[in-house]
Amino acid sequence: MRRVVTIDGPAGSGKSTVARIVADRLGWRLLDTGAMYRSVALAALRAGIDLADEEALGALAGRVTVTMPPGQVLLDDQDVTREIRTVEVTRVTRFAAENPRVRQVLASWQRAFAAENDTITEGRDQGTIVFPDAPCKFFLTADPTERARRRHAEFLQRGESISFEDVLRDQLRRDAEDTERAIAPLRPADDATLIDTTGRTIDEIATIVETAARRCSGETCFPEPPQS
Repeated sequence: MRRVVTIDGPAGSGKSTVARIVADRLGWRLLDTGAMYRSVALAALRAGIDLADEEALGALAGRVTVTMPPGQVLLDDQDVTREIRTVEVTRVTRFAAENPRVRQVLASWQRAFAAENDTITEGRDQGTIVFPDAPCKFFLTADPTERARRRHAEFLQRGESISFEDVLRDQLRRDAEDTERAIAPLRPADDATLIDTTGRTIDEIATIVETAARRCSGETCFPEPPQS
């Protein structure tokens, strides 16, 4: 049995950065579940698969491999760490996230990863669906405009050409899709600690999560996962 802390929340809430910092401080592994969905979406784009074809996309997820050695994302052993963060992949990842078969496959990957590593995992359904019995759960959010500013800055830093208005529009659409979808909608777990990161430093939030993780580190933080 290994230990797991979940950090869920919408895009731009700071969950990815906080998760990375806390994992580094604790010496645990980071599980970036969004990278898994992005990788499946990228694989579909490369294969010319219609992402709206649920059966074809689900079958593809069952054929590819996604591994995440520290600092990298490998799709079928090829480094796609940067490619999965492009605007093109970002805009179509929702098809993977809304696909029941894809979610089933990826949840099994996520549980297998955490079964072998003390894990800080971040995503949208980690505390509600994948690790419902984790004793340390967080849900991060922030003002939509601030979240869009953060995302816009990330795209510009990577050399992507996109306007702030387009980022905000895409984000609002993704927020609605994530919260309204029938399967694994984005919502805080009933026992999650809610943190509004608006106007707060990343270090402040990371310290809150780290303290909680250390507090529960002597407990069994990875019970037997539910059956898919």
